[in-house]
Amino acid sequence: MELRHLRYFIAVADEENVSRAAAKLHVSQPGISRQIRDLEEELRFQLFERSAKSLKLTAAGKTFLTEARAVLQRTDEAVKNARAVAGGAKEELHVGYAPSLTVKILPQALRTFQEKFPDVRVSLHDLSTEEMLAKLRDGKLHLALTVQPQAKQMRDLAFKTLARYSTCIALAPKHPLAKQKAITLAQLGNEPLVGYTRSDYPDYHEYIARVFAPAGKAPRVAEEHDGITSIMTAVASGRGYALVPEPTICMAGPQVKILPLKPDGEKICVGAIFKKGAMPSLVEKFIAAAADEDAG
Repeated sequence: MELRHLRYFIAVADEENVSRAAAKLHVSQPGISRQIRDLEEELRFQLFERSAKSLKLTAAGKTFLTEARAVLQRTDEAVKNARAVAGGAKEELHVGYAPSLTVKILPQALRTFQEKFPDVRVSLHDLSTEEMLAKLRDGKLHLALTVQPQAKQMRDLAFKTLARYSTCIALAPKHPLAKQKAITLAQLGNEPLVGYTRSDYPDYHEYIARVFAPAGKAPRVAEEHDGITSIMTAVASGRGYALVPEPTICMAGPQVKILPLKPDGEKICVGAIFKKGAMPSLVEKFIAAAADEDAG
């Protein structure tokens, strides 16, 4: 079996037609038909159910298609990495992340990964969820660490959970509620909420609605910002409170007080997003480092 057998098989499976697959690969139709027959003879099982007008994968063929794609992707990756080493260039891994959500996961995961793979250059990109999803599909990011998006946003993408966090309330130290041990929705009342911009973080606003649903009253969103730094600055200046994930405690500093929300409602699910299909080895190893660190 050679790599060309796998490429021909994948092309025929995608097109469900030998003529279209031959045109796509710029080879003769008899040639590609012969290669598929040779492959079936070597495998000792049938890959396609053949009719006069089309080809359909058998159950075994569907399984083999998944594995064949993985083999070719790993082969292409090996060639790319070897060329980079031969040319003196470092391998690169581009990781998108949400600062407030990954402040506990990312630093230790990065440290563990770089200890094992010191020759890999990891580039970090602070982006909104919408930007991360777009760049993952464009191939400009290899993976993203952020909150779990809605299912409708996950076309061609997969998600692996790394942590679940409680929702907390960020307040200025001089705020009247800052002396409490925990905050309830009722206590927030008409207090102004400082949040993310709706255009960049639509999921955040849907999350706010779910958090306040038990209170039967929507919060009063007074300000919207495009990043956690701006939100925390606004909170520290006394312009309102913010809903933040539990790990934000690590980055709050003395100018902001973080208190738990009681009762503890829906957890914030944080994890890794990556393209569906065969996972590149560096992506797999970085996610493993993140999962190991969180578990520890």
